[in-house]
Amino acid sequence: MDLRTTRTIRSAIEIRAPIETCWQVLADFASYPEWNPHIRKVLGEARLGARIAIHSQPPGGRLIVMRPTIVVFDPPRELRWRATFLHGSLFSGEHGFRLESSGPSRVRFVQDERFSGLLVPLYARLRLARTRRGFEDVSQALRERAEALAQ
Repeated sequence: MDLRTTRTIRSAIEIRAPIETCWQVLADFASYPEWNPHIRKVLGEARLGARIAIHSQPPGGRLIVMRPTIVVFDPPRELRWRATFLHGSLFSGEHGFRLESSGPSRVRFVQDERFSGLLVPLYARLRLARTRRGFEDVSQALRERAEALAQ
């Protein structure tokens, strides 16, 4: 078993839509059940410092509920939240969405998460591969929704 206590996963995709349209999709937590295959529900407000509840279910995985705090809210460029399990030294994760404009109707969407803590090796063994697939699914779903809205 890999005993590293820090892991980072990342996904990126090009989207043919204005950055504002992509941001509108990301910041509209109420619509996540309609399009997001990994983050099934988000309860709370999209604003800096807000504590939200996230219902996450990666492909083939079971549903977990996290209660992170939004640590970066920079419309229309970045949304980032951080959560801990019991204590930060056991397990914490920081998840981010970043939008980088590459033209009037082109965006590079980057999603990343950094896991740290003593439970990371167990998490990596049980859930990391599914989480990585979930990132790819979310990136593709965001592209489809933003491009459809931009037409």
